[in-house]
Amino acid sequence: MKWNKKYDYPTSTRSVLKGIRQYTLNNQILPSVTSIISLTKSSSEKEALASWQLRVGKEESMRIKNSAAQRGSEMHAFIERFLRGQENLDLFEEEKNIQSKKMANLIIEEGLRNNLSEINGVECTVFYKGDKGFAGTSDLIGVFNDVPSVIDFKQKNSIMKESYESLQTYFTQLGAYSLAHNSMFNSNITQGVILLATTDLVYQIFRIQDEKLIEYQKKFLDRVKQYYSIINKS
Repeated sequence: MKWNKKYDYPTSTRSVLKGIRQYTLNNQILPSVTSIISLTKSSSEKEALASWQLRVGKEESMRIKNSAAQRGSEMHAFIERFLRGQENLDLFEEEKNIQSKKMANLIIEEGLRNNLSEINGVECTVFYKGDKGFAGTSDLIGVFNDVPSVIDFKQKNSIMKESYESLQTYFTQLGAYSLAHNSMFNSNITQGVILLATTDLVYQIFRIQDEKLIEYQKKFLDRVKQYYSIINKS
């Protein structure tokens, strides 16, 4: 794989106001993709989350959530270091028993090593202009299996199934990032890819392409409208 810095990704500052993550870009404050998705969850998603929290208890649910967040941050950091060519082999030896490192390595070896031919950017800030704008950060933009792609890395405690609403959420995120990227740079990203590792080291890949990706772009725009309607009423 090689770097091709063909896009000039903007810098931004991030903040959280009343629980909503925001980006400040060019003196404009935009809500994040994740905040929009969170605020516009379906009733079934909200009920499933509330049921799970009730079942495991408040303290345990927070512990699981925080543990997953930390593991995910560590996994992303390891993958980013690999993509930037900043791996330290001595440090790798010290970290080889860390679960997040093993999960990162699984995604690197199974997902990236032989499939990613070009890297355009890592941790890329993208945004969509307008009175209903938004911004977000894509894990990776590059050419995956010869197709310009937006790529996100995910981790879970168990395998992901096609029927899960959480997978639909991941696809909606890919729709948002690809839409913003194509709008910013007049690019032609036609594929969204999820590379996922479970805590018991199962690797999964999910992708949406062409018309399916456009479908999720439209689904996200519908949620943007919902978000601004909710915000304007509050």
